[in-house]
Amino acid sequence: MRPMTTSILIVEDEFLIALEMEEVIKELGYLCAGIADDMQSAMEKASDTIDVALVDVNLMDGATGPIIAEKLASEFGIEVIFVTANPTQLGDGVRGAIGALEKPVDLTILQQVLDYVLALRKGRSVAPPECLRLFES
Repeated sequence: MRPMTTSILIVEDEFLIALEMEEVIKELGYLCAGIADDMQSAMEKASDTIDVALVDVNLMDGATGPIIAEKLASEFGIEVIFVTANPTQLGDGVRGAIGALEKPVDLTILQQVLDYVLALRKGRSVAPPECLRLFES
């Protein structure tokens, strides 16, 4: 089990999916920094103590996920992974985001992606999981 020092924000408007993601995050030994369902709630919950944000594209206030991702990355230094049923909406990527996972995401895949993102955050060079569509940096 990992120490609960890694904090993950969930930006997802489908309540049951958000709760399931929260449970998976806790099962993996991480701390859930909260659940946001639109831009306003995401910005209210954002802080520089959050390590990773899992962000959907389409939220309660429309397709604001990419804007939220840019703000979380640039203003708070949060690593962003999109978790969306519509990864093609992201085109070649979003500035500040690492990549995208297609829903549904299972426990093993989420663990691989979080391990990868946290290794990057620590400056280690690691191979990305196959399921993660990386954006151009």
